[in-house]
Amino acid sequence: METTIKEKKQTYRPLVLDEEQQLLRESAKDYLREKSPVAAFRKLRDEANPQGYDKHLWQEMAQMGWAGLAIAEEFGGMNYGYLGLGIVLEEMGRTLTSSPINSTVLLGATLVSLGGSEAQKKTLLGGISEGKLVLTLALEEGNHHQSLPKQTTATKTAEGYTLQGQKTFVMDGHVADKMVVVARTSGNATDTQGITLFLVDAKAAGVNIHRSQLVDCRNYAKVSFENVTVSAEDIIGNVGEGFAILEKTLNIARIGLSAEMLGMMQEAFDRTMVYLKERKQFGVPIGSFQGLQHRSADMYCHIELCKSVVLKALMSIEEDSAQLPMYASLAKAKVGQTLARVSNEAVQMFGGIGVTDDEEIGFFLKRARVAQQSLGDYTYHLQRLVKFQKLA
Repeated sequence: METTIKEKKQTYRPLVLDEEQQLLRESAKDYLREKSPVAAFRKLRDEANPQGYDKHLWQEMAQMGWAGLAIAEEFGGMNYGYLGLGIVLEEMGRTLTSSPINSTVLLGATLVSLGGSEAQKKTLLGGISEGKLVLTLALEEGNHHQSLPKQTTATKTAEGYTLQGQKTFVMDGHVADKMVVVARTSGNATDTQGITLFLVDAKAAGVNIHRSQLVDCRNYAKVSFENVTVSAEDIIGNVGEGFAILEKTLNIARIGLSAEMLGMMQEAFDRTMVYLKERKQFGVPIGSFQGLQHRSADMYCHIELCKSVVLKALMSIEEDSAQLPMYASLAKAKVGQTLARVSNEAVQMFGGIGVTDDEEIGFFLKRARVAQQSLGDYTYHLQRLVKFQKLA
């Protein structure tokens, strides 16, 4: 019995950050509040910045190692892991920082790291770490998230493969240098077999890109592929066996996005608490009203739960846990649900000014709505959790 207890203690990992991770959080917080406050996001929006993000700022982030946090040292990264990346993403969520980190690091670099050949890793990961390459995933084909493409196909030819189809909501699609296109090479629309991942140059003949402007003012694009020729050397993984690589990448990205959403909700909550102490009605701060106190306490409790859920999910990536898909859906569902509540309550407690452009709290609500839908909404992940429970 003593041996069993000892073994359990050795495998238990407390849900806390170590000193080095705390230092990373503090440095990221200080840097972003100085160089990329919400006012900087407003400036990008007001100027209708064609890039959609500050290229100089992204270069600085890359020089600090943020773009290479989860990339192996042999390919130019820091090999610090996804927990470190999640800490940075959380702080970026607090300031609504716009950058290619979700498309290029969370999705692109993860795909290449998991399934790329040695040559692909050497060519692509170094450029990502240096902030010189924007690589995104072209997956979605409709208005809602689906991990299996139904329309985009790749046909074998003498030169390699020919891509045909359309993609929607491609993150940073209009500024991407390259895309990983998910296409079907065999099988039916619902088969996990027959999915192949193709590395495509954004400027290749037959690739047509149209920027989409969503309510959160981030970069998305509709991309069509009309007889696009791709060589066999540009396949990530094996032909017809790309779904496992794709699904693991999506789970990691869902957790990373949940970390960003956690930062958003904490900042929205903190700003609301400050406002409740400053805004007065009937000669007293509205924060003294019992009804608002109860609602605030309820939000606080749910935010604390989200912190634990996200940290556990990030740790499951580091541990390469078999339960990674479950933790990914748990994080995305719980954080998505709580962020919707916190952003709604924040705007309501601010009152009419909360929905005007003069007050920054409305930016958090708009970003929240898009982030909640990205890579699967609450209902999508709740259904996955039910399935996991039945399989347990």
